Amino acid sequence: MINRLKAAFAYILFGMMVMTGCGGDDEEQTLTLPSNLQVSVTVSDNGTGLVSVTASATNTNFYTIYFGESSSETPVKVNDGKATHTYTMSGNYIVKVQAHVTSSDFILDTKQITVTVGSANNGEVVIPATGYTTPTSYSGMTMVWNDEFEGATLNDAYWSYETGTGTDGWGNKELQYYRKENTSVKDGYLVITAKKENYMGSSYTSSRLITKDKKSFQYGRIDIRAALPKGQGIWPALWMLGDNFSTVGWPKCGETDIMELVGGTGKDNTVHGTVHWDNAGAYASHTDSYTLSSGIFNDKFHVFSIVWTASRITWYVDDVEFNAIDTTPEGLSEFRAKFFFIFNVAVGGKWPGSPDATTSFPQHMVVDYIRVFQ
Repeated sequence: MINRLKAAFAYILFGMMVMTGCGGDDEEQTLTLPSNLQVSVTVSDNGTGLVSVTASATNTNFYTIYFGESSSETPVKVNDGKATHTYTMSGNYIVKVQAHVTSSDFILDTKQITVTVGSANNGEVVIPATGYTTPTSYSGMTMVWNDEFEGATLNDAYWSYETGTGTDGWGNKELQYYRKENTSVKDGYLVITAKKENYMGSSYTSSRLITKDKKSFQYGRIDIRAALPKGQGIWPALWMLGDNFSTVGWPKCGETDIMELVGGTGKDNTVHGTVHWDNAGAYASHTDSYTLSSGIFNDKFHVFSIVWTASRITWYVDDVEFNAIDTTPEGLSEFRAKFFFIFNVAVGGKWPGSPDATTSFPQHMVVDYIRVFQ
């Protein structure tokens, strides 16, 4: 009887050892985290505050998505990586997406978005909370002029308005009527607003500002920090013309485009830097472009710069060089004289084409500062 009990006990013990992996066969299980997390966030342009998120990743069991509207929010848990959220207030938000293999094991990606809530035509301006910035001093240079756009109105000691439709849409078949009323100064920012409205025979309005006969410069480093409008047919520009424009005309006066953006799907992430001049009676130009690695120029502030000397002009976005030209040839003598500034947001024209059903209005170019160093 005792022997039979011993045998039964040994059999049970052996079974337990096999079930628990005893006997030297135990191997620690390795957990594989998700990978290749891709997140796309679409913000509605119609003022509803609706935002859609689409996420995908390999080796993922589920996703949790935070929309950042409340510090105490309950995240959305989904299996397919898709979720929507309607914001109640305009502002800048961080969308956070976690791809999980377990509740506590996940990878993370974040996206910053700007949301406008309310009628698309109510003129509300959302100032980006983040972006690149540049210093107020450089070694070996002095800041000789700047406008930080403080106060409640534009400084008329620096700026004048050009109004109307110009000749042939300012020479470009632009569709807007430029008005003073489309410019505002708010919380330390200059805002130029392009609107869809009928005025004086035009279907759109905007603003065009110049420093002609007030502030002009020859050579130096120029930094302009701005957040740009977006959309098909939207054409913001930060640029310069030679002081002798009124007497010799264009292109003999020379033109330096510090920044131009031709808006639309797949184009709102690219800006262009260009010079135009007269080459022995013929028009000539030199241009190149800069494309963001992610996002668009509407998302946050960027700094558009040129460094201009007697022999060279070099273009930068956020201190990254993307274009340069040697201006020493005699045919480029235009760029060895004084130039004044022009800020404008055009609507339509030969280069961008007209707005379409995808274009939302109003659109805003927000300028934080312009600084000139010599």
